[in-house]
Amino acid sequence: MNSPMTPRWYRIRRTIAETRDTFTLELEADGQGTDAAFLPGQFNMLTMHAVGEVPISISGDPDDTARIVHTIRAYGTVTSRMQRLKKGDFLGLRGPYGVGWPMEALAGNDIILCAGGIGLAPLRPVLYTILAHRKDFGKVTLLYGERTPQDLLYRRQMERWRGRFDLDIRVTVDSARRDWRGDVGVVTTLMTAVRFDPGQTYALLCGPEIMMRFAIDALSAKGLGDDRMVISMERNMKCGIGLCGHCQVGPVFVCRDGPVFRYDRVRELFHRREC
Repeated sequence: MNSPMTPRWYRIRRTIAETRDTFTLELEADGQGTDAAFLPGQFNMLTMHAVGEVPISISGDPDDTARIVHTIRAYGTVTSRMQRLKKGDFLGLRGPYGVGWPMEALAGNDIILCAGGIGLAPLRPVLYTILAHRKDFGKVTLLYGERTPQDLLYRRQMERWRGRFDLDIRVTVDSARRDWRGDVGVVTTLMTAVRFDPGQTYALLCGPEIMMRFAIDALSAKGLGDDRMVISMERNMKCGIGLCGHCQVGPVFVCRDGPVFRYDRVRELFHRREC
């Protein structure tokens, strides 16, 4: 039996340059769906031989069993080296790991998805799932903030989604040139125009922790309860299975007990600073 710390090696079938520092890798699955199955919100540990290993959320369609998809922002040695990979190269993978978004609990409710930067990637499988079962959900709103228009992810797909009548997608950027016709400002500024029934709505948040803190405050001010906010708290994950202790916050191991948490269950832990 293979060790849970031993990666499986997959061939890259496609690379997509999303922005100057963000890219998507599509890995070939085995064709049987056994190695592509995951829950929205789960992550894999990706390995480059002799370079290192990093936790990356799965950003593909849960119903697509032909490929395993990750969108990655180059921010360190390992991810910067991954950006150089090409079709036909191999990448090691362990997973999927962690607790996903509570899709069953969301059914029958209105949904607000609040994404900052690369935080859109872990939320994209939620949108895939909602659209595959659209009648099971109420109003769906995506609030997405990025640094600049050039940093926006999934441009073509977002345009298709914005053309749908059953999705409300609002995008803002921190700064832009004069030719940008959209909103400018942090993602929480989009919430001022969003109306919702606090008893019939769930909010899913993923992005920089400072963004999530302000988003939580804005949602709370509109009456949304802590038990109806769900966050992805990806802190210091190293092993993916709760052995190394790097991601422990109080009694919680983020990689094993998360990275997705209902906010009322981790409120005090969330506001502790990372070591």
